[in-house]
Amino acid sequence: MVRVVLGVSYNGQAYQGWQSQLSGLTVQDKLEKALGKFTAQRVSTLCAGRTDAGVHALMQVVHFDSDRERDTHAWVRGTNANLPRDIAVQWAVLTSKDFHCRASATSRRYAYVLLESPVRPSVDAGRVGWSFRPLDLSAMRQAAGILLGEHDFTSFRASACQALSPVKNMLAIDIHQRGAYWRIEFEANAFLHHMIRNIMGCLVQIGQGKRPPEWMAEVLAARDRDAAAPTFSPDGLYFLGPRYDPQWGMPERTPAYDGLP
Repeated sequence: MVRVVLGVSYNGQAYQGWQSQLSGLTVQDKLEKALGKFTAQRVSTLCAGRTDAGVHALMQVVHFDSDRERDTHAWVRGTNANLPRDIAVQWAVLTSKDFHCRASATSRRYAYVLLESPVRPSVDAGRVGWSFRPLDLSAMRQAAGILLGEHDFTSFRASACQALSPVKNMLAIDIHQRGAYWRIEFEANAFLHHMIRNIMGCLVQIGQGKRPPEWMAEVLAARDRDAAAPTFSPDGLYFLGPRYDPQWGMPERTPAYDGLP
C-alpha cells in the first residue's frame, strides 16, 4: 500500500461544497468517483480543508491509500480523464503513511478576490466578490493588522462550526489592489467555519467608510457573532492550500496561484 497525495483545483460554483453528501453534487463525490473509475476500486479521500458551497480551490490537498502501482503522472492523467471540466488534479506525490494532509499541515492559506465596480460582475460572476463602493486600502490594512496573532475568533465563527476551540493564530493578512480587483490573502494555523467570509464582511464595511478601522478591535473583543458584519459572499473565496514541512516534498502552490488578480 502506498499513500497517494493529490493537489486538486476546482471552481466551486456548481457544487455543494467539498464534503460528500447524499446528492453526490460535491467535489469530494466527483473526485472519489473519478478515482474509482481509474483504480477499479472504491477510494475514500481525506482533505486538508473543507470548502463551502460556491467556494473555489487552487490547491486542495487530499490523501488516500492504494495498492495500485501507478507513477505520479499516471495518477494525474488517469484521474483527470474521469473528472468534470471544472475539477482538475494538478500534481501527485507518493509518500509514507506518516503523512496526513490535515494533521501534517503547519498552516492554511486562502485568498479573497473582490471586484470594486459600480456595476456587478458579469464574466467574473461567481468567481469574485463585489463592492459597488470605492474601498480605502489604508483603512483595511489597519483593521487587518488588529487580527494578527493568536486570538479568540468567536465573533467570526459560524453557529454550525465544529472546531474544538475558537482560538486561532492569524499569521498574515496581505491586501493588494490591481486595477479594479482586490486580493486579500489570509494565512493561519487553522480557520473556523465562515471565519474568512465574516472577516471580509467587516473589512468591506471598513473599506467603504461605514465603520472606522478601530471597530475591528471591538468586534474581536466582543466574542459575539452578532457584533460583526453579515457573512460575505462565497464567490471570491479561494483555498490556496496548506503549507507543509519541506521534508514531505509537497508543492507550495499551483500555476494558477499567480493568475488570480
